[in-house]
Amino acid sequence: MPDLTPSCRLALAECLAVKAGEQVLIVTDTDLQPLGEAFFQAARELGAEVVYITILPRANHGQEPPAMVAAAMLKSQVVVLVTAKSLSHTRARRAANDAGARIASLPGATADMLVRTLAVDYQAMAVDCERYAAILTRGQEVHLTTPAGTDLTFSIAGRQGQPDTGLYRQPGDFGNLPAGEAYIAPVECTARGTLVIDGALAGFGSLKEPLRLQVEHGRVVAVAGGETATALKEMLDRYGEASRNIAELGIGLNPLAKLTGNVLEDEKVKGTVHIALGDNSTFGGQVEAPSHLDGILLRPSLSVDGQQVL
Repeated sequence: MPDLTPSCRLALAECLAVKAGEQVLIVTDTDLQPLGEAFFQAARELGAEVVYITILPRANHGQEPPAMVAAAMLKSQVVVLVTAKSLSHTRARRAANDAGARIASLPGATADMLVRTLAVDYQAMAVDCERYAAILTRGQEVHLTTPAGTDLTFSIAGRQGQPDTGLYRQPGDFGNLPAGEAYIAPVECTARGTLVIDGALAGFGSLKEPLRLQVEHGRVVAVAGGETATALKEMLDRYGEASRNIAELGIGLNPLAKLTGNVLEDEKVKGTVHIALGDNSTFGGQVEAPSHLDGILLRPSLSVDGQQVL
């Protein structure tokens, strides 16, 4: 495994502005324990009052952490979530942010990914993220197409675009590392058309065959595309109707990210768009679900209120 010390120190010092004496919590699981330990050592070297908790892996992205971990998050000034399944879209994360914690989430991160992507020019990337987030905030209607067959429309009226800049220095700040996207929660029940996921899908990795999803009234009503489609349908049935919600539109903006099959990085690849299914209650939507699945679309054409922006 490559030496993670410089990357972890960069994430803590530059992205999260950790100071000596701050209460820092590292939450990892048994799948990503080596990465969690690297963050623990980096926080220790920065002089933080650091606590390290290892949990059992969650069953799915968006599943809540144990109650004792949620309680510890509430008492922390900085929280780093290094887990195989994402804790980003959980009540525990949202409550800790509301209590003033600065939080970075790294679901499914790998050592290679952190070494390769964290050394980005954060100031330059932040300008892009803020610009696209502002376009989404001002927008009313979205039209998304791809060469693979996506033709999807939905409303974003009244919703707030979110920039994921990688700079989480103020109380209540939250985002991913690696960072680099602008995203928004579509208005519920408005999405309609065809969604073809041809890059990667959270929990499934890179796709051998595109997934073709039919969308009506903001929900996925049909899925086709081989073995992955069968597995996805089973997952959606297991987690209920809310998991079929068109939850997120995201625009990848990290110039160092590349498509690897790991959605944490894939969704940040500059020039891609991702659409998520399931929960969006943590970033302005109204749907709570026990899952949040990001699907990556390649070579997208994105129009907001008739103006092509990507």
